[in-house]
Amino acid sequence: MWSQACDLIEQAERMHRQFFRAVATQPAEVVWEPPADVFEDEREVVVVLAMPGVRPERMEVRSEGGTLLVRGVRPLPLAGSGLRVRHLEIPYGRFERRIALPSRGLQLQEPEVADGCVILRLRKNDGGAR
Repeated sequence: MWSQACDLIEQAERMHRQFFRAVATQPAEVVWEPPADVFEDEREVVVVLAMPGVRPERMEVRSEGGTLLVRGVRPLPLAGSGLRVRHLEIPYGRFERRIALPSRGLQLQEPEVADGCVILRLRKNDGGAR
């Protein structure tokens, strides 16, 4: 039974690291990396980032030589309310995610928010060539 409990804890920690990896962009700055899915058809590339609590105006989105860069800040909710933090699992603070784009010649559209996700649509300018 103890072995099973240890295995479950190890599995939970592995999943947590997989979805909320901390990455360093500068030596003293630690950020979290939101999980992302990427979809593509002949007209567009769609990137879906799981970021509940983050509005598009709180993030910077830009394309850098075949890479999509998304960064910003997810504020701690209820900050200043006088409540003490007892337990935190949701990552807060600075985040950054770099996603290799499968195509070049993409035009970023206005970000959308749906069901706790930020949806980034990149329209293909080249007729779908890869």
